[in-house]
Amino acid sequence: MNNDPFARLGLDRQVLTVSQLNGRARVLLEDVFSSVWVEGEISNLARPASGHIYFTLKDAGAQVRCALFRQNATRVRQALRDGLAVKVRGKVSLFEGRGDYQLILDTVEPAGDGALRLAFEALKEKLDAEGLFSAERKLGLPAHPRRIGIVTSPGGAVIRDIISVFRRRAPQVRLTVIPTAVQGREAIGQIVRALGLADRHGFDAIILARGGGSLEDLWCFNEEAVARAIDACVTPVVSAVGHETDVSISDFVADVRAPTPTAAAELLAPDSNDLQRQLAGLQRRLLLRIQHRLAHDRLRLEGLTRRLRHPGEKVRQQAQRLDDLDMRLRRAFDATLQHRRQRLIHLDARLAAQHPGRALALLRQRLDQLRQQLPKVMQERLRSDRLRLQAQAQALNIVSPLATLGRGYSILLDARGHAIRSASQAQPGQRLTAKLGEGELAVRVEDNSLAPVTLPLFD
Repeated sequence: MNNDPFARLGLDRQVLTVSQLNGRARVLLEDVFSSVWVEGEISNLARPASGHIYFTLKDAGAQVRCALFRQNATRVRQALRDGLAVKVRGKVSLFEGRGDYQLILDTVEPAGDGALRLAFEALKEKLDAEGLFSAERKLGLPAHPRRIGIVTSPGGAVIRDIISVFRRRAPQVRLTVIPTAVQGREAIGQIVRALGLADRHGFDAIILARGGGSLEDLWCFNEEAVARAIDACVTPVVSAVGHETDVSISDFVADVRAPTPTAAAELLAPDSNDLQRQLAGLQRRLLLRIQHRLAHDRLRLEGLTRRLRHPGEKVRQQAQRLDDLDMRLRRAFDATLQHRRQRLIHLDARLAAQHPGRALALLRQRLDQLRQQLPKVMQERLRSDRLRLQAQAQALNIVSPLATLGRGYSILLDARGHAIRSASQAQPGQRLTAKLGEGELAVRVEDNSLAPVTLPLFD
């Protein structure tokens, strides 16, 4: 079979296994797309204990799985989060086990508004640490506001949508527009001044609104100055910046976040028809509660009437209960006394069993037994040692050189007392000592038969 992944399958209906197919596809993808740059947004970010990072890179129309292994993940400086726009470099591959198409990454960098998102996350963490997002700082919205300030651009569609909602739902509410730019660097100072002005006018609530746009278009609502201006307001602030999917720092600091400006208006514009329906519903509920309460109190009165008894009967019942408690107390006292008595008998028996006199008697009896056994043990030990000594003496006598001498043998010793074992150890004329079985003899060597010698006639 041809292993070239670029070769076409044969016309003779060549059949591949799934593993072979995925293997060829992987080699083909890695060879053609060995190093590509791709831009998209991170989603489904996962960080297992292995240290590898897995996420999905997506745009408006498609997505692809990505794997950033641990050795490359340690080189990524910025914090990866869902929604972060990035540029990634890697090779296109295939996870053969599942047949999943994926990117094996070696580099991840911010892309497009990626740097802005990093700044967004940094400011978000800072303000969150200071407590500007805490629920304790949030103010409740008025149920029936009369005067509302709207901080927005006076010429956009946003203000028209808000006015339309209030005309339809709550025409009695008075609206005041505090104009400001809502895009660009100059918008930051204008929004801060507009919020301060609206807060000083004593409105029941403030709507901070802007239509949708890119992250750069909405960036003035992610500035720290604007966030702190919202936090400083003593008037409840509703943030309605961008579309439903857009999230800004203003949304986190404001008392309430509305997904759209229209939704913000609906939050603060009570529908008169709804109010009438609510009033009718409350009236029905009140009537039912009153009827239910009357019926309940009537049943309770009847029950109390049936339960009302003569005081003498109550006294008799209490007297009977007192007698019952007295009998139970006596039985409990007798049972406790009997238990304590049995406990005392048991402890007395244990004390008698452990009395020192009993132990001394047992030890004295043991001492008498040992005193009687001692002479017998000593005699037996002496007899055993005597027999062992005799056996050892006999064995020693068998191997003793004295026994050998007793059979007529002798031992020749030189002047230093060393035994002569060879003729070469003695010289003609040398004096030796012959040790016998009984006594010793002084001898002189005449000849050792090793060489001819001439001896003196007289010693």
